[in-house]
Order: sequence, then structure tokens, then C-alpha cells
Amino acid sequence: MSPGSGDGWLQRRQRPLFLLASGLSTTGSFAGLTAKGWILMAGTGNPLLLALHFAALALPSLVVSGRAGVLTDRLGCERVLIRSQWGLFAGAALGALAIPLLQGVAQVVLLLLSTLVVGVSSSFELTARSKYCSLLVERPEQVAPYLASFSVVFNVGKLVGPPLGGWLVALSGPAMALAIDAASYLLPIATVIWLLRPHRELEQGSAGGAGASLGAAWRGCGPTLRHVLRFTTVACLVGFFHPGLAPLIAAEVIGPSPQALGLFTSVLAAGSIVGGVVLQRNSRALSERPALLLGGCAVAVALAQLGMAAVSGGPAALAMALLLGAGTAGLLAGSNLILQVGAPMALRGRMAGLGQIAFLGGGGVSGLVAAALAMTVGLPSTFALLGGLGLVVGMLELGRKGALRLRSA
Repeated sequence: MSPGSGDGWLQRRQRPLFLLASGLSTTGSFAGLTAKGWILMAGTGNPLLLALHFAALALPSLVVSGRAGVLTDRLGCERVLIRSQWGLFAGAALGALAIPLLQGVAQVVLLLLSTLVVGVSSSFELTARSKYCSLLVERPEQVAPYLASFSVVFNVGKLVGPPLGGWLVALSGPAMALAIDAASYLLPIATVIWLLRPHRELEQGSAGGAGASLGAAWRGCGPTLRHVLRFTTVACLVGFFHPGLAPLIAAEVIGPSPQALGLFTSVLAAGSIVGGVVLQRNSRALSERPALLLGGCAVAVALAQLGMAAVSGGPAALAMALLLGAGTAGLLAGSNLILQVGAPMALRGRMAGLGQIAFLGGGGVSGLVAAALAMTVGLPSTFALLGGLGLVVGMLELGRKGALRLRSA
């Protein structure tokens, strides 16, 4: 095979290669997060510490996602993507070292620091990756289904990773799960550096000055995308706390073992896969109806939360978890899809950054609020209160903005 034909083979297969590398990395990442969550829950039994763990992953987006978007548009998405992936590897390696080297409070602190480094790096990685996907497609109309495919791959990783992490903790201890998490980041690094051939000539960046700021992107994206960002933030504030409290929820719904946590998070992931597949197959039509898509997903999440408050466990609770996963996947992946498809290429890095602030920042705050409520009034009442608020938010969106079209911006 000549060099030219080899490049042609890679050009035709670079989209599935990137999806595969990202999926394997996601699997390792969720195995590691599950192991960390179980370590913290087993060692302390403190729901607030679990919320802090998720907040360390999610809340950095409030601080750095804007900067990540600006740098992605200014320096180029490929450069930012590679650097952020090395940051992810470093953060995961810290967690792997915490288990054999430290104990007690020092171990907890290093685990939280590891998650914080991963959270900061993830804000850059997710922002750059959203724009990078536009350089891997041949035609603009392929962007929407390709971005939606990442939701499916991400949630397959969420499905496989937690039980893998649970079983690794049970069979060989948490150090193995965290080591696999760290090693999994090397594959996407190698793929981006050596295998992919993106259409770099298609990238449109920004120059320096006021026009390259996050505020300029907010003003320039149009009223529809600004509404999408506002609604996503509100919906996540009331409905995106379950990742941070998953060990607590699993312990009350199924049992305290790491396998129970793996089962619960896998059911969430299975629902997310369903939501992601529906979005992927209808990506163009749904992205054109942002309020209908996001409002409907918010209602689904709220109904699942209300169902979790009403049931006592068993299959009914797992069914609610399935619905919760589907609604959340549609809300988060749908928001990112709308922002990328609806924004000009020169703004897509910053729009991805604003989206990160909306759903990861909102989710981090939601986890802290839900943890405080769970410690005060109990988990069922927390589900009931936040689910009721989410239902009001979703129904108002459908009633007031249901006819909104993306291209009217």
C-alpha cells in the first residue's frame, strides 16, 4: 500500500477511529470515577463528600470553560485537544497513585485533587472536541449526526465503565480501576497525534482583541442560542444532581456494594444510550426545534425524579433510572448539538465553552444543593422537590417556546 493510499484509508475511517478511541477512554474514565465514588462512600459515608467529588469534576467548567472556548477559537481546536488530553492523563495518574501511597485524609484529598485536575482538563477537552468534530466530516450536513454519535459512544462507555469499575474494585482493589482509567487516556492522544487527518483548512479561528472574547460570542450567537444556554442552565440546576449522588442513590435503592453502584449507573447509562440513539437518528429535525427537544427532555428528567421519590426500590426504581438517563442524555447532548449546528464556525469553540458552563456548572451546583437537601429532609423528599421544580420548568418551556425554530435566530 502506497503512502497516498494509506492516507486515503485513514481519511475514510477517521470518524469511526476517533469515536472508538473516545469510547474506550470514556469506559476507563467511568470505571475510575465509579471506583473513586465507592472509595469515598465506603471510607466516609458522607453524601456531601460525594457531592464535592462530583463538583470537583463539574464546577471547574464555571471558571475555565470560557477560557477554553476562547483558546480553542484562537489557537486551534487540535492543539487545545491534544494538550487537554495530556492533562486528563496526569489527573487520572494522580488518582491511581493515591491508593498505594496514601491513607485516610491525605488519600481523600489527593483523590479530590485528581478529580479536580480531570475536571479542569475535561473542560478544555470537551470544548475543543466539539469543534474538532467539524473538521472530521466531509460535508456540513454531517456535523449534526456525527456530534450526536458521540452521545451514543459516551453513554456506551458509561454503561460498560461502572460495572467494570465495580468488579475491578471487588476483585483486585481500586488501584487497578484507577490505573486503567489513567491508561485509557493514552489511546485518544495517540489517535489524534498519529492517525487522524482532519480538514484543518476548514477551521475558522478568531484573532485577538475584543472580538475574540466570550462576551462577543454571547452577543454574536443570536437570541435562539442565548435562550438555549439559559434554559440548559436552569434545567441542570434542578435536574442534574444524580451523577454526584449516584453512590448514595444506589446504596438506598439497591445496596451498598460496588456491584450495586455499577448496576445502578449502568441502568442510567442504558437509558442514556436510548436517548442518544433517538437523538442521533433524528439529529437534523430535533436540532431545528430546540425548545421542543430540550423542554421535552427536562420533563422526562422531572418525571423520573418524581418516580424515584414515589417508589421504594427494586425494578420500579431501576425503570425510573432508565428514564432519568434517557432524559439527561437528550438534554445535554441536544444542547451541545444545537449550539454547534446553530453557531458559525468561528464561534463554535466559545459556544462549546458556554455550553460547558451551562450544564456542567449547573450540574455541579445542583449536586451540592441536592446533597444538602438529602442530609436535611432525606433522599425521597429531595427527588420530589427538585423533580417538581423541573416539571414546572419543562412545561413552561414547551408551552411558551415550543414552536421556536433554530434558523429564526
